[in-house]
Amino acid sequence: MLLTPMRYKNYIWPHNPATYSISYERQVAVHKVPFGRYCMQDLGMSCRVIRGQGEFAGEDAYEEFKRLASAFYEDGPGLLIHPLWQISNAYFTALKLEQEPLPDYVRYSFEFRERFDGYGEELTEVSRNGAGSPVRRAETPEVRHTVASGDTLWGIARQYNVALEDLLAVNSGIKNPNFIRLGDQVVVPC
Repeated sequence: MLLTPMRYKNYIWPHNPATYSISYERQVAVHKVPFGRYCMQDLGMSCRVIRGQGEFAGEDAYEEFKRLASAFYEDGPGLLIHPLWQISNAYFTALKLEQEPLPDYVRYSFEFRERFDGYGEELTEVSRNGAGSPVRRAETPEVRHTVASGDTLWGIARQYNVALEDLLAVNSGIKNPNFIRLGDQVVVPC
C-alpha cells in the first residue's frame, strides 16, 4: 500500500519515518491517607505524544535533515498530518540525531505533543458583576470550491492563498486532508 507522506507545517517528509508510536496518558494524583492507605484523583487525559524514528539516505541526506530541523525551529503549534493518524494540532517538541550524521545518511528520532483545543467555540464576556454574555465572532465571507479531478486540499489552499490550517478550521467535516472526494464542497474563508 502506497501512503502519502507525513507533513508538519510546511515540511513534507520525502518518505515516511520507519517507526511510530502514539502514547495516550491519563493524569492521576495519588494522595496518602493514614494507616497506609491512599486515594486517587483522576485529573483527566493529558496530551497525546507521537514519537518515531526515521532515516534520510542519499547524496542530500544531511540537507534534508536540516530542512526538518528548520521546521523544528518554527514557533508555535502546527498541523501534523499522517495518512493513518487523525490530524493533530501539535508542537514539535524534540528532534534528535541518533548517530553522527554522514553526508549521505542521517538517522534521527522525533517527538510531537498534541495541543489540546477543547475550548468552546463561543467566548464569554465577563463584566465586573460576574454576568456573562456570549460574544460571537463576526461572520466572514466564504467561497465554496467544488473538488475536481486532481484537486488536493493543499492545492486548493494554495489556489486561494489561504493557510491549510484555516481551510481545515472552517471544514470540520474533513478529518484527513489527504482524502477529499470528487464533487465535495470545500469552504474557503476569504
